[in-house]
Amino acid sequence: MEPMARKFRTFEEADQADRAYYRALSPSERVRIVLELMERSKAFYDDPPQGLERVCRIIKLSQH
Repeated sequence: MEPMARKFRTFEEADQADRAYYRALSPSERVRIVLELMERSKAFYDDPPQGLERVCRIIKLSQH
C-alpha cells in the first residue's frame, strides 16, 4: 500500500471517496488489505490470535 493524502471539504465527501475507492478494488485486493491489517494488529497483542475467531451461539426458543 502506498501512502496517499487527499483533502476534502466535508466528512461526507471523504466517506464517499472511501466507498468509491473500495468499490473499485477487486475482491482479491480487498482480501489482501484485510490480511495486511490483521498482520499489523498482531503487534498490539502479547499473544496474537491465529486466524479468525469462530463464534457459535445456540438459542433455545420457547414454544407458545
